[in-house]
Amino acid sequence: MTTTMEPLQDQLTADFYTYEALLPDDERKLLLKARAFLRDEVKPLVNENWAKDRFPEELIGLFRESGLAGLPYEGYGEHRPAVSNLLSGTMAMEMARTDASVSTFFGVHNGLAMYSIESGGDQEQRDRWLPEMAAMDKIGAFAMTEPLGGSDVAGGMRTTAEREGDTWVLNGAKKWIGNATFADYVVVWARDVDDDHVKGFVVEKGTPGFDPVKIEGKIAFRIVENAEITLTGVRVPEANRLKNINSFRDVAEILRATRAGVAWQALGVMIGAYELALDYARERRQFGRPIGGFQLVQDLLVKSLGNVTASWGMLVQLARLQNAGIFRDEHSSLAKAFVTSRMREVVAWSREIFGGNGILLEHDIARFFADAEAIYSFEGTREMNTLIVGKSITGESAFV
Repeated sequence: MTTTMEPLQDQLTADFYTYEALLPDDERKLLLKARAFLRDEVKPLVNENWAKDRFPEELIGLFRESGLAGLPYEGYGEHRPAVSNLLSGTMAMEMARTDASVSTFFGVHNGLAMYSIESGGDQEQRDRWLPEMAAMDKIGAFAMTEPLGGSDVAGGMRTTAEREGDTWVLNGAKKWIGNATFADYVVVWARDVDDDHVKGFVVEKGTPGFDPVKIEGKIAFRIVENAEITLTGVRVPEANRLKNINSFRDVAEILRATRAGVAWQALGVMIGAYELALDYARERRQFGRPIGGFQLVQDLLVKSLGNVTASWGMLVQLARLQNAGIFRDEHSSLAKAFVTSRMREVVAWSREIFGGNGILLEHDIARFFADAEAIYSFEGTREMNTLIVGKSITGESAFV
């Protein structure tokens, strides 16, 4: 594998140890393509729609034209050989560096939904759904979390599935489901009443009894269309049951990979906040000089850069573990717990550098500060991920 160091003007200021140089040239070109697309096409849409708590429908068409969907999946999307785990993670970082809501919209579709089908479906199901999802002609969503269940979803899932001949009948409710108000395919997880095991079903848009309602009043991820879903006698054909999902253990294989993606997303938020703070520190003048020349400001910037650099290094090694096939739950859990905690510090320090201007949306940093709270909590709280790692290193389970 050969790499070429990128031109200085293309290197992120936050990439202090030049991690992006680890990408081979063809993947580096894809990353730069995504960076230009996000900067020129996506970023101008962000603040207005974030303020209005609205998902811009034109975003789907823009992503469709970009050809960025489907990259991690062999044989689907414009880039037919699957890209590396390192590029997939770096892409998630790049999107969150622009906006966490947009990153989540894309990650739910390209990650949670498509990966559930790629990993949990058989070949007929992959060929039926993934090509149009990779082309973004159809949008996906992933429905696991429930109104009364979050961390305990493995053993406490209340949504049920009952088989009647060649049809399954789903009843229950889901909450916080990104993209669900407009998605064409929603992967719904439900407990089979006969064997008590969790199974996956692809519910198609317009299915009777499937009722998604947008959640209002969020202070984070305001562009994402999160929904609360009620499922009342939703009838799904056996052909839409994911054939390779027979228990929650199979679902955990999916969550392991997507949790790693959230850690990369947290890195992107860190980088975006740090870059904003650094630019502001260079431009903002007080006492006749840029505030970047003051010791206390430099201290905040250097601590932020240290968090970025340490987190990035952890995630590079995580991608290597994925490539090597020795990737375990505790690996992704440690990354998610550690990187999101460091992210919380960086967005707070970065907002502090802005002073009063830091609460104004026009400076962007307030959006990063607010959105970080959602990333800190989803895909397993810090506490739950800590207990997964704790069980691994001690051999003792602290779950209750």
